[in-house]
Amino acid sequence: MKIPEEEYLLKCTAACAGCSDSLTLRYVLKAAGPDTVLVVPACCTSVIQGAYPYTAFNLTVVNIAFAAAAACASGMSEALRALGRKTHVIVYAGDGGTLDIGIQSLSGAFERGTDFLYICYDNEAYGNTGMQRSGGTPLGARTTTTPMGKRHQKKDIDAIVAAHDPPFMATACPAYPRDLFQKVRNALTFRGPSFIHVLAPCPPGWRFPPEKSVEMGKLAVKTGMWVLYERRHGKLSLSAPSKTALKNPAPLEEYLSPQGRFEGMDGADIEALKRHISENLLKLASEEAKG
Repeated sequence: MKIPEEEYLLKCTAACAGCSDSLTLRYVLKAAGPDTVLVVPACCTSVIQGAYPYTAFNLTVVNIAFAAAAACASGMSEALRALGRKTHVIVYAGDGGTLDIGIQSLSGAFERGTDFLYICYDNEAYGNTGMQRSGGTPLGARTTTTPMGKRHQKKDIDAIVAAHDPPFMATACPAYPRDLFQKVRNALTFRGPSFIHVLAPCPPGWRFPPEKSVEMGKLAVKTGMWVLYERRHGKLSLSAPSKTALKNPAPLEEYLSPQGRFEGMDGADIEALKRHISENLLKLASEEAKG
């Protein structure tokens, strides 16, 4: 599998150093190609594209209100299909605009069977407005609105989406670019709604050095904190890195300790995270084994 050399995310974006969001989007657009419309609600991505009249995005982009991305994409997809066009319609939204503010329009579009791809890049907080807690923030993480650490587990948006029975859904991380690229390619071969949930480590928000973004992504997978898989018509397949993590996970502390957001995390919370990770890995492995 060869990743195309064409670039649709140009140099000199307004992204922070080490931004996993922009790295993710680079591979998403390489997989989708130029006949693509990108729907972007309020989020970091709506900022990094640049200020008018300049932009770093080399294709059509529709900026839309926080709660309306999937609804906008639903209408655009119907209009394009009515014209006989096969243009890819891709929502590219953060965790705040997906797990929280945008979940109603997301559910509606999936229930209607909209022919589009919804990608949630998850930096586990409202990154564009100062790293406030979101439904995607993990247990124990310190944000500007949870200065003592979040008291709840991360919302399981993947289970919520799976309940809509889409033909294709997957998880990914830009630390594994070929896996991400191929999953986007796979998603775009299906008619109807597809969903990809991408972990996007955030250096300023998670408080780690910007050159460590890829390392943080790999540690998330190796510890089982983030599981890579795809589900086609309900049948789940774990990706190779997560199969390795299932057999021999790296110590969770290797992922937590480099991040300032977990500084001073309570030992009970760490144990609760470990139990949650173990239960999730076993649940997904059991689902895969059952076919």
